[in-house]
Order: sequence, then structure tokens, then C-alpha cells
Amino acid sequence: MRVIVVGAGIGGLAAALTLKRAGLDVEVFEQASELREVGAGIQISPNASRILNRLGLEEPLRRVGVRPHAIVIRRWDDGRELARQPLADACESNFGAPYYNFHRADLLDVLSAAVPQRVLHLDHRCVGLAERGDRVEVRFHNGAIADADVVVGADGIHSSVRAAILGPESPRFSGHVAYRGLIPAARAAELGLELAVSVWWGPDHHFVHYFVGAGARYHNWVAITPGEWRVESWTAKGEVTDALKEFEGWHPQVRAIIGAVETTNRWALYDRDPLPRWTVGRVTLMGDAAHPMLPYMAQGAVQSIEDAAVLAKCLERANAHDPGAALRRYEQTRKPRASRCQEGSRRNAVMYHLPDGEDQRKRDADMQAATTAPLPQNAWLYGHDVEAEFDQVSGDS
Repeated sequence: MRVIVVGAGIGGLAAALTLKRAGLDVEVFEQASELREVGAGIQISPNASRILNRLGLEEPLRRVGVRPHAIVIRRWDDGRELARQPLADACESNFGAPYYNFHRADLLDVLSAAVPQRVLHLDHRCVGLAERGDRVEVRFHNGAIADADVVVGADGIHSSVRAAILGPESPRFSGHVAYRGLIPAARAAELGLELAVSVWWGPDHHFVHYFVGAGARYHNWVAITPGEWRVESWTAKGEVTDALKEFEGWHPQVRAIIGAVETTNRWALYDRDPLPRWTVGRVTLMGDAAHPMLPYMAQGAVQSIEDAAVLAKCLERANAHDPGAALRRYEQTRKPRASRCQEGSRRNAVMYHLPDGEDQRKRDADMQAATTAPLPQNAWLYGHDVEAEFDQVSGDS
């Protein structure tokens, strides 16, 4: 069986690796003329890192990843610690795989280095596709045409494959705008920052920061604020003074971290309801093309890696004359879990930003009660093994 993956982001490259491991003939077509990842930090939890380790990437991931000691949640004004959830060795002993912080470019480099060069085609932007009998034909902006038994849209939040099979979408502006910045480690050292994922919750805002890069060479931060700026782009420039103004009255450490950068980027956050379907005939979607989610569970890329693993399992067992059935099984297997993450991210958008008052005090008390054991509330997420579950349901050893 021949598979075309449209999109060479984290999910698309993970799909290329899982599909090749399953013995399928796979090619990846990417619209960019070079592989580069926008953004800076990304969190990869054990439910995805175990999949990447099984692809033979354990050593390079350990070289470029940072294993944070904990997730620490703090109050916005006085810095009071609301919850501390152990990671690092505690996470690996609980869930059998590491929790990593990566610079996105480092993670993309590890994945792309594992994909044979002949598999990847750059400067190929998908402009249309058509199912013709037992093949799907994909057309590209440069005039090239390719065909395969199956096409997978891994082309992100503005997916052309999704538009081709499902029509245009209508995203809903969340009312939130994100700023991001990256601080060199030397400057971060002056701030005395802990090797942890630190999250500060406050009225209508929250702030996240953690180390990334081999040797923790950078400190990455993301600031979520209310706003009406609606450009959905990770590369649009923002103003540091605007970000600081949004966090007036916040703890001095938050303001010091924001003020330690010379430039910042910003992007508008859009919410999307779960799609009614991911699959039409021999074409399916994965990652942000299938289930884009707000970034309030740190599961966007993680869920795309889970998609890749299950998709490969389904196609490995597919009837060559009816791959559509395997794609429908993939969707039925993955959709409930991915939708749960979408909906959880939407709920967190409310919970993180509660104004000070009774609801906020109850939230803080609940968080403290939930951390009597390492990450208990995340066992369903971090402890889940999609490949083992699939094999168990399928009766494989």
C-alpha cells in the first residue's frame, strides 16, 4: 500500500516513521521550501514520548530534550504555590516514559533526520485532490501530481486537505491572545528560575515558562491575555511593552521574565468544535487538521503523535482493496480521545482565568487536594498507551 502524507510538521513526520515501520510505502509532501518549525517551546508528555522511543529516537531525544523536575502552579500576585506535580524520575516510574520540554526546531530535526531523504518532498503545496477509483490523486502548486492508495492530511490548522474533503470551516475567536518570548540561558540564570514547567494563574490571564534546548540553553515563555487582535499567526510581531502592560500588578518574577526579552511574537487563539468526521473515502486527517485545540493541555503535538501510531496500526492490517475501512477504524479509535483533549483544553481556558473570589478559592483548594500523589489527575492522559491498547483490542501480543 502506498500512502501520501501532506504536511511535514511534527505529526506528519511521526506518521512517516510509524507508517514506514509498518512496512508501508510512504511519501511526505511539504509546502515549505525548507523544514523549519515556528514557535519555540513544546511539551511532550509520556503518552507521546513512549511512541517516539519505540521509533528508535530515545537517545537523540534525551540529548536535545529537557526533563523538568515538576509542573508548578502558582498564584498570579504573591507567587504562592498552589500545586506541585513531580515529573522527571517520578514521571518515568509512574508512566514508563519521560516528560520533555523541547525547542520545537530541535524536535523537528530529530524527526526529520530519521526520515529517509527520498521520502520527503519540499516546496509542494497541495492545491487539490481527487479520488479516482482505487487511487487518490494529489495536485500541487508547482504542477506536480502524485497518487497513492491513501492520502493523510497532516497539514495543520489551515489544512487544504480538510478543505478539499469537508469544505471551509468557521473557527470561533476565543477572545485570547498569546505572546511568546525566548530568553538565553545566561540571562535566565540571573532570574533564578527553577528547572520546572511553571504556570501562573490569574484573572483573565495566565503565564507559562520552562527551559528548552540541549543543556537548557533557552528559557521559553508564553503569556495568555484577553484581546481583540485576531491574526492567527505564530510569526506576527508583538510589543514587549504591551505584554508587560497586560501583566501589571503580577508577581515581579513574571514581569522580569517578560522584560528579559527584546522581541516578542503574538498570535490570536481560535477555538474549533470537534469535526463531525475526519475521513472521506481514501482520505483522512490527523493532528491539527483533524482536531485543532487550544493550547491549555499541552496536547496538540502529542495527540498528533498518538494519531500517527494508531493510523499505522490500522493501515498495517488493512485490506488492500478497502483501505477506507482501515481509515474509518482509525477515526473511530482516535476521535473520542482527541475530542476529550479538545474539550478539556476549552474547559481549562475558563478554569485558568477565574477572577479572584469563591470559585477561584475552590479551584485552588481542589488543586492542592489532587496532588497528594504524583500526577493522579493525569493518569488517563500520561499513562495511556495507544499502541498497547490497539494491540489488545485487536488480539495481538
